[in-house]
Amino acid sequence: MPIKAIIYDLDNTIYPVSAIGDKLFAPVFDLIVESGEHDDDFDAIRKAIMKTPFRLVAKKYNFSDTLTEKGIAVQEDIVYHDSIDTFEDYPEIKSIPARRYLVTTGFSKMQHSKIKQMDIAGDFEEIHVVNPTKTSKKEVFADILSRHSYRPAEVLVVGDDPESEIAAAKALGIPTVLYNKQESRSKEEADHTISHFKDLKPIFESY
Repeated sequence: MPIKAIIYDLDNTIYPVSAIGDKLFAPVFDLIVESGEHDDDFDAIRKAIMKTPFRLVAKKYNFSDTLTEKGIAVQEDIVYHDSIDTFEDYPEIKSIPARRYLVTTGFSKMQHSKIKQMDIAGDFEEIHVVNPTKTSKKEVFADILSRHSYRPAEVLVVGDDPESEIAAAKALGIPTVLYNKQESRSKEEADHTISHFKDLKPIFESY
């Protein structure tokens, strides 16, 4: 069945969080260090925050409830003002004749500011910033399918996180593509695995 739409993740799929992470999350890192209310070494926490939703990091490293809420409050007001480069292969997605949707989990001001600094909003039919306290990627994916009358087999979900967008897509029967830029994930975690967007078009054409 031909693919009509592709849903993309943002962080570590469109651009590398590590390129801006230390500056973006500086207020959060300062708060955590000053509090001392956590387990494990700070470097592990720093790396986790660049890859994983903050609430999950807070739970994993046993942040106190107070630290967790303060961290969330700080991030709700973070706006990124500097330029952000996409991955070098990002333009390849524009060669695929499917409707494009961007779905990302995070804090609204932060995520929208990053999208603005990358100047990519015009590349997508719709942009959704998922607030995990109110909804989920699975629910947003299901809503996109429902509103546009897509069958699950007519959509691809592309992202870097097997436990987030890939799992959400699998739960709905949507074919998945793991963007494994650092080749740090198992190839068995999605229906397809790529490390460069040039390899996405052949997958799209195979359906």
